[in-house]
Amino acid sequence: MYEKEYEYITDRLVEDGFVVIKEMFQDGLDKELLESAKKHTFKQAGISQSSALHIDNQRRRDKICWLESEDVAQKRFLTFCEGLQNYLNRSLYLGLSYYEAHFAIYEEGDFYEKHLDSFMGSKNRVVTTVYYLNEDFTKDDGGELLIYDEENNLITTVIPQTNTMVIFLSEKFPHEVRPAKKERYSIAGWFRVDKI
Repeated sequence: MYEKEYEYITDRLVEDGFVVIKEMFQDGLDKELLESAKKHTFKQAGISQSSALHIDNQRRRDKICWLESEDVAQKRFLTFCEGLQNYLNRSLYLGLSYYEAHFAIYEEGDFYEKHLDSFMGSKNRVVTTVYYLNEDFTKDDGGELLIYDEENNLITTVIPQTNTMVIFLSEKFPHEVRPAKKERYSIAGWFRVDKI
């Protein structure tokens, strides 16, 4: 169903290591996911390189809620990602074993400082996805995703507008979320090579 999209994403990952796609889905999934997110309870996000999760409000202030396959909209999104995982494994032999994802909400003033999604010495997270759910969001609303290259040069700025998806290699691209000026929703996810 999404073979052309999977092929395009794969080609961009090979060429550039990242891709930004506007109008990712044509069936209103972004609106359904936003409705789904607003029904859930969110918890303060932490930072962890091990099982010892800790809260650090100086580094990140978002709140999260893990996706569940029982919810219809969430299942559709996870099914798309499962198909992408299979395509990437067939095409690039990445050996991705599973995908995990959570809703994230940034309230006014919330941010996430520059970081890599793959911790030093850890090869677990291979490919990162970010999908935005914010209607009527402009650059004046803050909350932009800034992506840097391996020399810490800014390479792109993404306004978190609804139905925009960003996919990049987890180990190669430091990134940050600028302070939001209004409520901001997204789904952050990772294709991993470790076992559940």
